[in-house]
Amino acid sequence: MRLLYTVLLYLLTPLALLRLAVRGLQLRDYWRRWGERFGLVVPAAEPTEVWVHAVSVGESLAAMPMIRELVDQYGPGRVWVTTTTPTGSARVRESLGDVVRHSYFPYDLPGSVRRAMRRIAPRRIVIMETELWPNLFRAARNRDVPLLVANARLSPRSFRGYSRVRGFAAETLQNCALIAAQSEHDAMRFKSLGAPRVEVMGNIKFDLTVPADQVEAGAELRERFGAARPVWIAASTHEGEEVAALDAHRELRKHFPDAVLILVPRHPQRFDTVWGLIDRSRLRGARRQWNNADAHTEVLLGDSMGEMFTYLAASDVVFVGGSFAAVGGHNILEPAAIGKPVLFGPQMHNFLPSRTLLLSLGAAVEVPYAAKLGPELIALFGNAERRRRMGADGRAAIAANRGALRRLIGLLDGL
Repeated sequence: MRLLYTVLLYLLTPLALLRLAVRGLQLRDYWRRWGERFGLVVPAAEPTEVWVHAVSVGESLAAMPMIRELVDQYGPGRVWVTTTTPTGSARVRESLGDVVRHSYFPYDLPGSVRRAMRRIAPRRIVIMETELWPNLFRAARNRDVPLLVANARLSPRSFRGYSRVRGFAAETLQNCALIAAQSEHDAMRFKSLGAPRVEVMGNIKFDLTVPADQVEAGAELRERFGAARPVWIAASTHEGEEVAALDAHRELRKHFPDAVLILVPRHPQRFDTVWGLIDRSRLRGARRQWNNADAHTEVLLGDSMGEMFTYLAASDVVFVGGSFAAVGGHNILEPAAIGKPVLFGPQMHNFLPSRTLLLSLGAAVEVPYAAKLGPELIALFGNAERRRRMGADGRAAIAANRGALRRLIGLLDGL
């Protein structure tokens, strides 16, 4: 089965390169550093203690506390971080600079994987969340390099998909030294697929650090709007969700005429497209990159990278995107960590444990469909005590569930 998989990958490689070229029309970073995707990276001067792979921005943010712990433990230059997307790459470089080595993740072709393994020379490998790469996993085992899947999750949808190729999934998972699962349900799914060693670790996203400088910047942004104005954010939105947010905002402003919306698209290549939507909405818009928000702003486009906590801190209520679109949601623990009431749509299959936790504590509201977003906002902005209670319960949930990072570092040390 792995041979068939590898042949298909080779056949699909030209299409993968074409996809990079097409995506580069919107985000030029997709045109750069193609060699790294074939394992052509500058060799490490000495063996890498830990190679950490985080696909994109979400996984990079989740891995950041762990990476910093590893750098403190082993020293600068001894941790290598790979990502798949340019946005993930930018996040790693902005946050960590030169204290880690960084490159794009190699395609899962035998030659690419061998080159990357030889040049990175890792003593251990950590794969974040759900990335299962048969040729990489096999190469790690052949080289006696322990590989750990950290913060591992497997949604019911993904589990059904892997179950269709159960034998191949089991062969891949047999090459893992350890699966560190987020929850008992995730652990059971991995065991059912044939993973030999699975431990429930918890979710390291609870161990996030709220950057004080961004909280301060959020307070300054709020002052520019006018401290007394109601402010809400639609964060990490996808196509279609910006229209829903603008419609909800118009509805909200019928009851709260001075309300402000901060609109933050998930992908930077869509910033200009979303600005066009704001411009056509007849709402008074501003852009973060222009730094022109003021007391007359009705919608602010959050067209900057690495400032999510600034936007969250400036808001009273948070809607997390990717949850009306069929994406599976995004991280709802970040707004909860700074005491904000959280709203999200029904498509949260990638974050089910977090969803269940916040809903059970009353710290979040699931909005069943886009047209209900406006009424939910009106209800929340009409009840300050409810907003305060939801925010406090969310913050308490984060504090009560910390500790997964310590457990993960202990598991890594034991490999």
